[in-house]
Amino acid sequence: METENEGLPRGVRFPVDFMCRMLGVSRAGYYAWRNRGPSAHAVRDAELTEKIREVDEEHKHRCGIERILWELQEDGLRTSQRRVRRLARAAGVECVHPRPYVRTTLPDAQAREGLADLVDRDFRPAAPDQLWVGDITYIHTFSGMVTDHMRADLVLDALDMALAARRPGIGEAVMHTDRGTQYTSHAFRDRCLANGVIPSVGRTGTCYDNAAAESFNATIKKELIHQHLWLDAEEARSAVFDYIERYYNRVRKQRRLGKLSPVRFESSIYISDANAA
Repeated sequence: METENEGLPRGVRFPVDFMCRMLGVSRAGYYAWRNRGPSAHAVRDAELTEKIREVDEEHKHRCGIERILWELQEDGLRTSQRRVRRLARAAGVECVHPRPYVRTTLPDAQAREGLADLVDRDFRPAAPDQLWVGDITYIHTFSGMVTDHMRADLVLDALDMALAARRPGIGEAVMHTDRGTQYTSHAFRDRCLANGVIPSVGRTGTCYDNAAAESFNATIKKELIHQHLWLDAEEARSAVFDYIERYYNRVRKQRRLGKLSPVRFESSIYISDANAA
């Protein structure tokens, strides 16, 4: 008697008639189902799964479900977030995860006077270069830390690079940080004021007062730093530069920027201003 036993353990065999009776289907219906090709829905799922894998690989596993959906939509593929989530899970696509928070700046009790919070947790400036934020985080390599000190020189160098790259007008930019000793040092405050940048600090021990910087640090840790261990500081600097300048600024879409990358969002502002003029 004919039997169909594909997928069954060795030695277990059931007649087709018996299986059809047990399942309440006809023999003809069973063969029609077995010989039928994949449905249009299944074909579409397979195509979307391949696209999801491509996006995941292109972004080095940094995209969550929502951002994968945005990438698919930009390529003209119309689907739902639920479907993307289902297919991504079935394909084993999983976004990188955050790690525990490590505090890297400590409050300076001797430099609190004269410092004020000019932001009050409102990280939505009206125009570019009206609000800058700063924070410090650790990066490990096989040769040790990327930097061998935590002096104010670190934040002074970062400030100088920002000034050279962005050139804000006198009194137009607020530089907001936590109350770490590097940022509350007289050297940092004086450098800000000498270049027309107004220093601002949040309250002691309140991460929400510097949420924008904390959020960026969490993102770069999740998507880059905790995914690699570099041989030395030079390798780490190269990887961080590539992540920020190429990927984060020019490729990575953000919900609050209208699903645009920072560079595309800033360009759209200048285009709108030019058209309005």
